Amino acid sequence: MNTTLSTLPPQSEMKRALYARDKSYDGIFFAAIKSTGIFCRPGCSSRKPKEENIVFYPSARDAMFAGFRACKKCRPLELSGSHPEWVKKLMEQVDKSEIKRIKDSQLRKMGIEPARARRYFLKNYGITFHAYQRSRRLSEALTQIRNGSDLDDVIFSNGYESHSGFRDAFGKVFGKSPGKSRSSEAVVTSLLESELGPIILGATSKGLCLAEFTERRMLEFQLKTLRKRFDSAIVPGNNEHIEQAKAELKEYFAGNLKNFKVPLVYPGTEFQVKVWNELRKIPYGKTISYIELAERAGYKGASRAVGTANGMNRIAIIIPCHRVVNKNGKLGGYGGGVWRKQWLLDLERGVLKL
Repeated sequence: MNTTLSTLPPQSEMKRALYARDKSYDGIFFAAIKSTGIFCRPGCSSRKPKEENIVFYPSARDAMFAGFRACKKCRPLELSGSHPEWVKKLMEQVDKSEIKRIKDSQLRKMGIEPARARRYFLKNYGITFHAYQRSRRLSEALTQIRNGSDLDDVIFSNGYESHSGFRDAFGKVFGKSPGKSRSSEAVVTSLLESELGPIILGATSKGLCLAEFTERRMLEFQLKTLRKRFDSAIVPGNNEHIEQAKAELKEYFAGNLKNFKVPLVYPGTEFQVKVWNELRKIPYGKTISYIELAERAGYKGASRAVGTANGMNRIAIIIPCHRVVNKNGKLGGYGGGVWRKQWLLDLERGVLKL
């Protein structure tokens, strides 16, 4: 058996999970079967292959790029819409106001190996479970500070034992002291499990500023741009704009919503913003060419530059860059992958079986 990344669980652990059909490992790794050319979730109910025919991958994208097809039984490209049950219970504990920090010993009492929690959160959030907890506490602290709460109340209500410990942790994440942060805000982020894979949503208090497929290769650059544009830290969290975006996207994927109403904030260069504004005017179920988009934005003859701006859109689907195609009608590129672009267009044309 092979692995593609050192961050995958040990081979013995993946083998055990695969043959036990352990659904708690769904999303942590994927198993590709050389003899059939398909790849599955660990919890797939299909007959398990011989060990020598298995290749493990950290993501569905990696398995697809290696030439494997998605299993029609477990449908690894169509996520369940929720975290595994053990992760949901763990996150519920994190969100409880009276629990500020879950230690490794407490994880084990909950029947969760700390290494598994670490891997899952690294894969889905880009940070360890303990870093996720710290970020949630600090995000809540910043919200309280902005709302005028007393600093002593903020420190001790978020599980910190001293002013100095809180200030150090706060400064490392937000780049400024708590006392200077009453007018500041963070970009809070949350994951949405969609039919096309996980989507990371980000929002400020003014609106949604990010909706990107987590597998997109430019995601790290986009997050760096957000930090610069908003002069803010990016931390796990939630707000009303993220909740609205999740609800609307679920309705969109179900074929029941054509126009999004969630408030958006998308700072960029004057050129980029003009292009993104024009993207928002393309009707549901319609497509235009890059040449036409350039003309509409007032930059006739600049279709290549417009295509670049199109690719820099940070709010996928809601700012519908997938509705721009080549002049000859071919799809062209798409940051989330051309197969996703085709799926979205098929959905909007009503030719997709839901």
